[in-house]
Amino acid sequence: MRIGGVEKLTLLDYPGKLAAIVFTVGCNFRCHFCYNPMLVRPQTEELDTENTKGQRQDLEENINSPLTSVAGLFNFLKNRVGKLDGVVITGGEPTLHSDLPEFISQIRELGYSIKLDSNGTNPEMLKKLITAGLVDYIAMDLKAPAHKYEAVVSTTIDFNKILESVKIIMSSGLPYEFRTTVVPGLITSEDIIEMAEIIKGADKWYLQFFKSDTELLDDNFQGQAGYSRLDMERMARSVSHLVKLCQVRG
Repeated sequence: MRIGGVEKLTLLDYPGKLAAIVFTVGCNFRCHFCYNPMLVRPQTEELDTENTKGQRQDLEENINSPLTSVAGLFNFLKNRVGKLDGVVITGGEPTLHSDLPEFISQIRELGYSIKLDSNGTNPEMLKKLITAGLVDYIAMDLKAPAHKYEAVVSTTIDFNKILESVKIIMSSGLPYEFRTTVVPGLITSEDIIEMAEIIKGADKWYLQFFKSDTELLDDNFQGQAGYSRLDMERMARSVSHLVKLCQVRG
């Protein structure tokens, strides 16, 4: 497992739990608005401390770099037993790592609950983790309606895998959420309605503000204005009849 950083404490990323966040390295998407470029396209096997901190300003005091060792992570987690409730595994895209089940198993042996963040491109891994009882909460990013997906993530995809992951998650019996970063120029209010049909009946869907005041994977999006809160709230209300809960986050 390649670990790009660790946030020692989050009160927000794992609902109802005090947790640490583990950032894995590598992603199969190239989303224009991604604010973790150092995890998506690392330039070296180890990440430069100052560069990493600059690219992820909101984690400036908590990210451990250069590249965090697995041994170092587990020493940290062992020392936090009884103080933390869970571990969020995010990225990058964690399901790209073939050793993810073994990695999670070791964390669970310490007594931690696991929240997994995923882009939904590897339903086989999701099913494997769920079947083995290795995850307790799943958050999947829904990027766009079908006809825009490849333009938003800047790569070719098999959209059927996205649909399969949605089905697996919604039928898992686990707590879950879907989330979408709503970026002007990429996602419209009409797109939100179309996307709601993909996850119709879902428990939770969060619409997230576009963040452009930091280094992004696509420089052309840096500094661009996002939607207003009023616009975001209107979008959430427009699909409130299609999902059980749709809220604006942030």
